Amino acid sequence: MLGNVTKTQPPQHRPRQARTHRSANEERWADLADLALIISRELQYRGYTDERALSLTQSEGIVMRYLLQGDPAAPSQIAAATGLQRTNLSTTLRGLEQKGLIQRQANPSDGRGVTVSATERGRSNYALVRHEWATTVREAAGHDTTHLDAALAVLTAIKDGLARTRPPTPSGHPPA
Repeated sequence: MLGNVTKTQPPQHRPRQARTHRSANEERWADLADLALIISRELQYRGYTDERALSLTQSEGIVMRYLLQGDPAAPSQIAAATGLQRTNLSTTLRGLEQKGLIQRQANPSDGRGVTVSATERGRSNYALVRHEWATTVREAAGHDTTHLDAALAVLTAIKDGLARTRPPTPSGHPPA
């Protein structure tokens, strides 16, 4: 037996049942995406309890996350890795620099361009913000870690898949 389809059923019934199964899975994937957006919005809405935590725009958070993963990077590398347009990235970098979270330095390989890196304040702000997120999410889940590793694995696979298949230019129709 394959799901609800037996080998004795006529083949013309299988496509309809396959569509039903696909629709159920599609609904579940849509629910997951919707929940991710809702959780993100809830975290933003709450802000931070520690007055030392600096709030960041979505673009600033994306750039900081990227910079904290590795070595200093040229703005062109940051734009390519994050999917931000160069004009938006310039504005984002200016804002992060004004907040003291990043620094620009001459590119050591050619001396003409610049590279960008997180400052100590940028690293400590990110650690503080992650602590706040962890506390909020852990409390919302009632401290239940039963499926936490599975959730992290699925969300990481989705994030990696989305980054890998990102279109070259952003959509003109952002999600709600």
